[in-house]
Amino acid sequence: MIYGGKSGEHEVSIASAASIIRHLDPGKYEAVPIKIEKSGRWALAAAAPTAISAADVLKDARPEALQPIEATAVLGDGSLDVVFPVLHGPYGEDGTVQGLLELANIPYVGAGVLGSAVGMDKAVMKTMFAAAGLPIVPHITVLRREWERDAPRVTGRVATELGYPVFVKPANLGSSVGISKAKSNAEFAAAMTLALQFDRKIVIEAGVASAREIECAVLGNDDPVTSLPGEIVPSGEFYDYTAKYIDGSSTEIIPAILTDAQVGEVRRLAVAAFQAVDGAGLSRVDFLLSRDSGALFLNEVNTMPGFTTISMYPKMWEASGLPYTTLLDRLIALALERHLEKQLLRTSIT
Repeated sequence: MIYGGKSGEHEVSIASAASIIRHLDPGKYEAVPIKIEKSGRWALAAAAPTAISAADVLKDARPEALQPIEATAVLGDGSLDVVFPVLHGPYGEDGTVQGLLELANIPYVGAGVLGSAVGMDKAVMKTMFAAAGLPIVPHITVLRREWERDAPRVTGRVATELGYPVFVKPANLGSSVGISKAKSNAEFAAAMTLALQFDRKIVIEAGVASAREIECAVLGNDDPVTSLPGEIVPSGEFYDYTAKYIDGSSTEIIPAILTDAQVGEVRRLAVAAFQAVDGAGLSRVDFLLSRDSGALFLNEVNTMPGFTTISMYPKMWEASGLPYTTLLDRLIALALERHLEKQLLRTSIT
């Protein structure tokens, strides 16, 4: 298992990894926790995983439980049967680590290089959704240079083309890090300042009136299946980082209270979104459902969703009859299945 990483979601990744280790069946697996520090340094548990608790291995409070390693050393010695890259955000969920694992010819859980990269970049993701004819909200993408060169022109575009309120998001990040809701030009400028601390590319989306936040879990490779949808009722105006991980007062409704027709449409679009980004293994697909019009909009696909004790992905599968431990078994089996299929491909014309 690889966790941590060089991103703003480092702490969320640690929590996800700890939860996975607690739920892995020790009779089937020997977990090998490999941490990527925020500096980019790789570290391996100094003692056998069975001798150190998940909390000891995964908490930054126990650096003595880790020893530095070279990535090529651990990935190249053939000691790993399959890797679970529990990495959220850039330098882990974006295809970088997936590319390394491809080069090392090691099976791994989740989407490949392309699916991970597209799933990380919200701007490219929306282009793929639009090409597939999927319903998305109006949006524009702005680069740092464009904002620095002429902020008033960008602000004018937002006010004219989208109207307030808008959501301002770093294109390549998750867990709602760096996201703000802006209701005026002044709030928009502050939102851009925040978002640009995390990425050079910013996606600005039109708000959906009286939106409900609906989510659906996808599991599989070429024949994906979906869970029952769930709903997040955020403690604030939207489901930001504080509402997700700090104040603990947001409400989860699983399964979501929807009509049969709405459930069917959410599940259909979840599979379509998963396939549009070339997903594999797992994804959590997020939607916005307008209370006023009943319109359903695809928001984004998360190719490595959170696996913490409060995360929606495992909870939605639990509600759908697939317990956490069995879900992990299935994800590992899907990783091995996909790897085996790739080994059947020809690598030479002779």
